[in-house]
Amino acid sequence: DPGPGEALVGVHRVAICGTDFSGYLGKMPFFSYPRIPGHELAVEVLALGAGVTGLSVGQRCAVEPYLNCGECGACAADRPNCCEQLTVLGVHVDGGLRSRFVLPAAKLHPADGLTDDQVALVETLAIGCHAVGRAAVASGESVLVVGAGPIGLSVMEFARIAGASVSALDVNEARLTFCRDRLGVQPAVEGTRFAAVFDATGNARSMSASVDRVAHAGRLVYVGITTDEVSFPHRALHAPEMDLLASRNALPAEFARVIAAIESGALDTRPWITHRTTFDELIGDFELFSRPETGVVKAVVELG
Repeated sequence: DPGPGEALVGVHRVAICGTDFSGYLGKMPFFSYPRIPGHELAVEVLALGAGVTGLSVGQRCAVEPYLNCGECGACAADRPNCCEQLTVLGVHVDGGLRSRFVLPAAKLHPADGLTDDQVALVETLAIGCHAVGRAAVASGESVLVVGAGPIGLSVMEFARIAGASVSALDVNEARLTFCRDRLGVQPAVEGTRFAAVFDATGNARSMSASVDRVAHAGRLVYVGITTDEVSFPHRALHAPEMDLLASRNALPAEFARVIAAIESGALDTRPWITHRTTFDELIGDFELFSRPETGVVKAVVELG
């Protein structure tokens, strides 16, 4: 049963994230083992503990999977996404790839206007929303997104909503074709520099090279994570007086913003989910989904 301030939820969908693949491959720096994965979740409220307000049993919700301490400097600055003691569901602590579990009710974001599939995409989209906010992208600006996986796609969507002119760069031609055909985002012209560059690759070589893609007075945002060293000549950063930013997770208000954008039709999630599996079939399918040649944009596990 849920305790004070907690909720018991039933899990309907788990979207598989690059973090899950990295954890499986032993390449995720924040992972510990053994671990139940799953942090991109569509859940239903089954029971509420004492003192919980604003939620009701039967409600469909997105989950903000970042469990913060509420006491450190980052939390005091309303930046719980980078709390000094942060634990993330499915990474540092067990996640939602199970039929039901208990979590803090404050981490649930009501989304009754969305389908289970749409709700499962909210967390991924919130990361893109946060990254675009970090760079304060303005209408008419040129934006480059390096890495056209799900996180890169979420950045593209919110850069588009901000009114930017968006280009994509990826080594995978199929992903660039998807960007062009489904999102209307064109491949980048080699040698062009951009007002804001987002590197969502998690590849240290790409992250180092992205400095050379930023225009003078521009911003570079690292959205992807790597265990390797990122390096570049200081002049490449200094000469254009570049802003170098990290973007980690997302803020509570950004979850609400994503839900509202999907409800209004500003965001079309239909192209995103390309593969499906069930809980019982996941063991066989997971390794397949991790291969780029499979063409997975986003795979979801259907639990209920």
